[in-house]
Amino acid sequence: MAKQLTETELIKSEGRFLRGGIIEGLADDATGAISQKDSKLTKFHGVYMQDDRDLRDERRRQKLEPWHYFMVRLRLPGGGVTPSRYLELDQIAGNYANGTLRMTTRQTFQFHEVSKKNLPLLMKRVAALELDTRGACGDVNRNVISGVNPYQSPLHATVHQLACAISNRLCWRSAAYAEIWLDKECVYQVGIDEEPFYGHRYLPRKFKIAIAIPPQNDCDVLANDIGLIAIFEEGKLQGFNVAVGGGMGMTYGDTGTYPQLATVAGFVPEEQIVDACEAIAAIQRDFGDRSNRAHARFKYTIDDRGMDWFGKQFAHYHGQSMMAAKPFVLNSNGDRFGWVEGHDGHFHLTLYIHSGRIADTENRQLRTALRQIAMLHQGEFRLTCNQNLMIANISPQHRPVIEQLVAKYRLDDGSGKPALRLNAIACVALPTCGLAMAEAERYLPRFLQKMEEIITAVGLPEQLINIRISGCPNGCARPYLGEIALIGKAIGKYNLYLGADFSGQRLNRLYLENVDEATILAGLKPLIEKFASERGQNEKFGDFLVRSGIVEAERNSAMMHSALKKTDH
Repeated sequence: MAKQLTETELIKSEGRFLRGGIIEGLADDATGAISQKDSKLTKFHGVYMQDDRDLRDERRRQKLEPWHYFMVRLRLPGGGVTPSRYLELDQIAGNYANGTLRMTTRQTFQFHEVSKKNLPLLMKRVAALELDTRGACGDVNRNVISGVNPYQSPLHATVHQLACAISNRLCWRSAAYAEIWLDKECVYQVGIDEEPFYGHRYLPRKFKIAIAIPPQNDCDVLANDIGLIAIFEEGKLQGFNVAVGGGMGMTYGDTGTYPQLATVAGFVPEEQIVDACEAIAAIQRDFGDRSNRAHARFKYTIDDRGMDWFGKQFAHYHGQSMMAAKPFVLNSNGDRFGWVEGHDGHFHLTLYIHSGRIADTENRQLRTALRQIAMLHQGEFRLTCNQNLMIANISPQHRPVIEQLVAKYRLDDGSGKPALRLNAIACVALPTCGLAMAEAERYLPRFLQKMEEIITAVGLPEQLINIRISGCPNGCARPYLGEIALIGKAIGKYNLYLGADFSGQRLNRLYLENVDEATILAGLKPLIEKFASERGQNEKFGDFLVRSGIVEAERNSAMMHSALKKTDH
């Protein structure tokens, strides 16, 4: 007996290849919203309908509908824009959104608080830049992240090109995008398939791909449905170890859901990797659970059937089996801040951006500063997977000018202060995210201040610790890979997770459940003190907690690749 499809599956099936009633909903000026059905389809277009949750109660008392607006996310594989495009995006944010750009953990920009009236105007402006938002959300392949600077070396450039090629191969094709946002004539015909790969139901859930170049793991490569780990010899790319079945999300109260790191399945040569990613996505398309969305991610498809099953399916879909995985080492994640010289004598400057939010505040004129830099810079702006910004490909002649602007606007004001903030990530959470149970972005500064007081008191202000805060268990901030992670349970209450490693290869474990700030800090303070007095040379906080028996090491199938760690490339 066939399983009943979820509501979302039915909406996709009946949505005429992502058209639904979106055009009619946008034209209805009696409300700031669109229908819930259409809001599920606009996600495929990179558009989330939201409302200001800070205003919900007051508007309810006034018998007004929620204050609706939209978040728009770009598809930006590899996370790079030219300075001229950046200036245009900044202007779009000022004219049609809330005046800020926000960099995400998936290496792209989001616009926030876009009204329904402004939404089509914003989308047209984005399209005029030869950019789009297709697949930035929804049950399709999401933004492909590579976390690498293509100007660093020819190897990095090749990896970036492959990230773009994979993104383009798996981008959805329906003419709905042009019809809804660019005023093109409707071409929909019953019985005509507009999606040669996805079909009319697309994927069962979102699908994420990341690429890492060892020994750096700046994109948390194993947290993705497909994690590609570059294998190279003497600076030449040979291909990729392919890890499958990673994912950060879970659902409270549902023990059948869990975060998981991807398992290394084998090796694929460079020239086959785009086809291989398409084959793996097709396996999830055809076998993923469409009757239970909580069980629909690729990790559950594999866990239900096993890696042997996956290997056979890959050989069938791809036309040949994977080769045996190659040795590799991942030893760090996060970003390298400050100046770095590339292979060609050009320079790259990575700046810390709190929670990825580009805005002018009383204390820091960040938006103004980056606008000034963009007017002079002749290279590129690159977004990292940790919500920071790299000013890339700066010529030696232009470096002094950039340095002057950095000093003028105090963009390097994190130097000399505790280092905890440098590896801190938070999702947006309240007031805009409808799933958030607690604060994240707005709470991060306060939490960091409290933690900096503790770590400075024990004499470790320069100690790097991965800190992640997520407003809910869905995992947008990759919280299960934090050495210290807070995951929202209710307003002011979090689950405290501890013990991930510093390289993104070990998940953390639940340490305290449903606790407030005072309890969290009271629990962390003696652990930090113990770490300061008993840590080994160069030992990281998460590793210390595991070695000391404070937290049991969390292992899953992803650790199968650890036996391959023999060669540091």
